[in-house]
Amino acid sequence: MNTMDYKGYIARIDFDPEIKMFCGTVVNATPNTFYGKSVEELEVEFAKTMEEYFKLCKEKGVEPKKPYSGKFNLRISPELHGMIAVAATSQSKSLNQWIADTLESAID
Repeated sequence: MNTMDYKGYIARIDFDPEIKMFCGTVVNATPNTFYGKSVEELEVEFAKTMEEYFKLCKEKGVEPKKPYSGKFNLRISPELHGMIAVAATSQSKSLNQWIADTLESAID
């Protein structure tokens, strides 16, 4: 999956063969889609889309939806929780650091 980032907002990038354009879909804010024929045009359109969103929020007196907070809850079995705790301890890491490192290596 291809993505773009603008001020912490993430867009998934796809190609639409019917219109022969790239389509960006913002995944963590209200503005949803934007289009471009090249990467450069797509970057410009993403920035315009987000800046319009920021302007509209300001006019309405509301805060823009924040990019990801860095916090999320995860429900797992007690057995898996225990195995993760052992793995983290064996690497002299906190549970949080071990999970963050493991998730990061999974997406690389």
